[in-house]
Amino acid sequence: MKFEYDVIVVGGGHAGCEAAHAAAVMGAKTLLITMDMTKLAQMSCNPAMGGIAKGQIVREIDALGGMSGLVTDRSMIQFRMLNRSKGPAMWSPRAQCDRQMFTIEWRKVLEHTDNLHIWQQQVTGLIVDDNILRGVVTSFGTKFFSKAVILTNGTFLNGLMHIGFEKNRGGRSGDEASFGLSEQLESLGFAVERMKTGTSARIDGRSIDFSQMTEQFGDSEGGRFSYRKEGKKPDNQLSCFITHTNEEVHEELRKGLKFSPLFTGRIKGRGPRYCPSVEDKIVTFKDKTEHQLFLEPEGINTVEYYVNGFSSSLPLETQLKALRKVKGLENVEIFRPGYAIEYDFFQPTQLRHSLETKLIKNLYFAGQINGTTGYEEAAAQGLMAGINAVLAIRGEEFWLPGRDESYIGVLIDDLVTKGVDEPYRMFTSRAEYRILLRQDNADERLTRKAYELGVVGKERLAMLDEKERNVNRIISFLSETSISPEIVNNFLLELGTSEILQKVKAINIAARPQIKLDSLLSLLNPVFLFEELNSEFYNESVESAEIRIKYDGYIARERIVADKIKRLEHLKLPDDINYSELLSLSTEARQKLNRIKPVNIGQAGRISGVSPNDVSILLMYLGR
Repeated sequence: MKFEYDVIVVGGGHAGCEAAHAAAVMGAKTLLITMDMTKLAQMSCNPAMGGIAKGQIVREIDALGGMSGLVTDRSMIQFRMLNRSKGPAMWSPRAQCDRQMFTIEWRKVLEHTDNLHIWQQQVTGLIVDDNILRGVVTSFGTKFFSKAVILTNGTFLNGLMHIGFEKNRGGRSGDEASFGLSEQLESLGFAVERMKTGTSARIDGRSIDFSQMTEQFGDSEGGRFSYRKEGKKPDNQLSCFITHTNEEVHEELRKGLKFSPLFTGRIKGRGPRYCPSVEDKIVTFKDKTEHQLFLEPEGINTVEYYVNGFSSSLPLETQLKALRKVKGLENVEIFRPGYAIEYDFFQPTQLRHSLETKLIKNLYFAGQINGTTGYEEAAAQGLMAGINAVLAIRGEEFWLPGRDESYIGVLIDDLVTKGVDEPYRMFTSRAEYRILLRQDNADERLTRKAYELGVVGKERLAMLDEKERNVNRIISFLSETSISPEIVNNFLLELGTSEILQKVKAINIAARPQIKLDSLLSLLNPVFLFEELNSEFYNESVESAEIRIKYDGYIARERIVADKIKRLEHLKLPDDINYSELLSLSTEARQKLNRIKPVNIGQAGRISGVSPNDVSILLMYLGR
């Protein structure tokens, strides 16, 4: 019997689940192969989604028809909007999730997706014919054939876990590593490298003295990631708790450094600089007397807590002694210690922007196999790989949102253009157009395109249309309505902003930073507020209208800059340029341009080592 599919996805993590779902929704006969169906989209590190820049990515995934946001809403136990004290470009949603429920909800999604089949086994080889990917082979020798294969192997490729000098092969605690694929890909010409990441101890909540810690509540009004509103708000949000290390903790950690695989050279892979292990912190920041720890509940029906900020590969005894010096953890008991994990990855400069590999046709990489870290970054890549695999099968051009359209576009362009020298994590600072890429307008930026691609249906498009109608109604109402001093001055004084002396348009009042648009609308016209606007999208509509009004000038200026820069993206570079022959280019530019083969002038200019002078030379080469 010959097993044939349109798309095969290898790996059931966050990238794999999004890739398989997107391909199947677009009508491709899809097979997801995973080593363990009970651990689909497993939260291997902390049980949370979103955060700075990451929350924007989850919103974008949802706007494009992905499921990470909706699954987060269904398993949420706490919601917070971070950075509310800053401008809206910095607002970032973050949710604590029930770890087990998150996996269960993802499995429900996949098992109820048409065109999607699941197979539980390990993939040990690829079927390649004349540099064209034809299918995969499993550990049982079963062959599956397909028109495209997406590898989303996470930390499993030759995974090696470290706790002190003890090391075990595995993709994560309790799971086997994957062998064979790295070796085959290397034989096909791919450059294979090693990276390292880590996780923290899980502790027993019954042994924690929460009274000595600072309790962190969720937002009282709650919140959601998905625009689809199918998730449920938690009845009672669970709190997180903040405590700190101290000098006694640091002294215990220092005693164990001689057994550290990180500092004794046993770990060869590069780790994340922005998320260091606790032993790395006390060495790198030795002048600091304390570091914040963030205790996150693992779920509703468990006493397990994750100690965010205490990632470690030190021996178990050292970890336990150090934790028991932390305020509130004097009697703590551990469910399992933290550990480091090394794994194979492939420099993403070996990929096209579609995430198809340059060496092997029909083969795509997504997630940590590309040198990234984080559930959100992985899910975004999986979604785009799934979409582009189907587009390629249809004979259509690949699609990737631009850097001015999404954080997803920034993420993938950074990977393909610059490569990585440490696990890549998204930050707002990586995006040039943060005012355009807000969490509130992801659907406005991306959902119409998702409808064209076939990833979302008419119902989802209708929701966007209704929201946009609401926003336009609000802005039109404020632009047309005059407001007199006797109606509004007391309101203004209460908010600490100056009175008006004569009638003004309400939109001028709404533009003041002290004014909450919801309150102003209530003052002006309760009937308009509650009857004309579609209540289902009321909060999102008011928030979006308020941001447009208050930041209109900034948004317009950034759009002008983005449009100017975007023109360079339309200046295509031929695939067959031999940059070595362009002697006017710097030596570094010739080397990097030959290796990366940028598709346009814009991408060429973002390559590290390619100067503005080099870009000018390329423009001259194109006859510009």
